[in-house]
Amino acid sequence: MADPMLHLIAQSGDDLPALSALLQDATLRVADIAFDARGRRLACLVNRYRWEATEPSRVRAALRIEGVEQVQRLRWPTDGAAVLALLSLTLEDGFLLLHFAGGPAVRVRAECVDVILEDMGAAWPTAHVPKHPD
Repeated sequence: MADPMLHLIAQSGDDLPALSALLQDATLRVADIAFDARGRRLACLVNRYRWEATEPSRVRAALRIEGVEQVQRLRWPTDGAAVLALLSLTLEDGFLLLHFAGGPAVRVRAECVDVILEDMGAAWPTAHVPKHPD
């Protein structure tokens, strides 16, 4: 039986910790983040580490933030091929914040919390299990 694919929606700050936990250690290239100002959407294509799986694996997933009014990048790499590891997705002072390992961040002002996480295909095994210092 194939692994179930996630399709989750966060519509309040209370919903974000679950999405953040599922996104922890997702990797993406800088070029895989796009802001569509006309569509008011921020989209990220990530390789999500499947913390919920019994065996180490990753899956391609889309993270979308809707109703976006403004996006700011902080300490952002200039190399579009640079790979970032997502640490958390939080709501702070009315802004959605995507924090990445090493300091880069994306700060999003949106009219409301409307975040969608959706797996996009089959998972694949990985030998690289993320580790965090105690």
